[in-house]
Amino acid sequence: MNREALIAAFLARHGYAEAARAPLAPDASFRRYLRLSGGKRPAVLMDAPPPEDVRPFVRMAAHIAGIGLSAPEIIAADAANGLVLEEDLGDGVVGTVESRTAPPLAGLGSGADQGRREGESLSSTSGLAAAVDCLIALQRAAPPPGLLLWDAPAMTQAALGTLLDWWWPAAFGGPAPPAARDDFAAALAAMLCPLAGGPRCFVHRDFFAGNLIWLPQREGLRRVGILDFQSAALGHPAYDLASLLQDARQDAAPGAEKRAIAQYLGGRPDLDPQDFRTAYAICAAQRHLRVACQWVRLAVRDRRPHYLAHGPRTWRLLDKALTHQAAAPLAAAMDRWIPPALRTNPEGLAA
Repeated sequence: MNREALIAAFLARHGYAEAARAPLAPDASFRRYLRLSGGKRPAVLMDAPPPEDVRPFVRMAAHIAGIGLSAPEIIAADAANGLVLEEDLGDGVVGTVESRTAPPLAGLGSGADQGRREGESLSSTSGLAAAVDCLIALQRAAPPPGLLLWDAPAMTQAALGTLLDWWWPAAFGGPAPPAARDDFAAALAAMLCPLAGGPRCFVHRDFFAGNLIWLPQREGLRRVGILDFQSAALGHPAYDLASLLQDARQDAAPGAEKRAIAQYLGGRPDLDPQDFRTAYAICAAQRHLRVACQWVRLAVRDRRPHYLAHGPRTWRLLDKALTHQAAAPLAAAMDRWIPPALRTNPEGLAA
């Protein structure tokens, strides 16, 4: 049975045989999403053909709902064929940060994925505060069993992969020399070392505005719908806050980051503020390096060049992150191997 026939049969089994399908904005994976209308209730079909694995998504959705937060309800799933029928959380689903009535969720200005409409008057403060409170609740809950570690070795390998296997060949026209690989591996390990003794919690790994949906009809923490959590892991709590407040896709509103960090630390009296701020700087530097180079992988391997539009902003965020003392080992390796003029999308790649 071909893919379309599998999908049709799956939808028919669950009451959506006659539903109209409309594509939603894709994410940075091989999954696709279809909004369904005309079925029993509004729904979204996740089409994630193997080797994509939908089981982590289903498991994490149950965990998030179980601690009183909003994740899409799973209506039906066919794990063997990579199909999930999930609740449609509204206009903000996948790739947008605002619905027609929602404030921006991270105090963010307009950007390539935002889709803000002219004439709207939207307050960013309440959305940011709700997202931070949601993150605190997500982190304070006992994590589900079986999460992989998002620790220094995993973070090092992830950053090395996008930097040296994708960005470097595109920028320099050939493979990275072994000396560069060794130097960057040592620099990342040294920078990330302080995280080893820190707290660990559920880490979403992509907790940013595009994966947060404003649900004004709900109350309390459930006003923030959470998406794209299938890669959740066990790591340092600073990582997700850095993802939220230093969004690679959109510019932060003035003062938003400072206020949100203060709010977060106010809600986490169990954390040492100085140690947390150091970890926050470290996580930001690692994330920006990995993501700046990931845009190249998406353009070259996956033929999604539109992601390169976020490259200049992500490299600027990385340059800023490298000025923090905690990021000194990575900053030194960057200075040895990548001149400032090359810290951008490689020439010849167009968004």
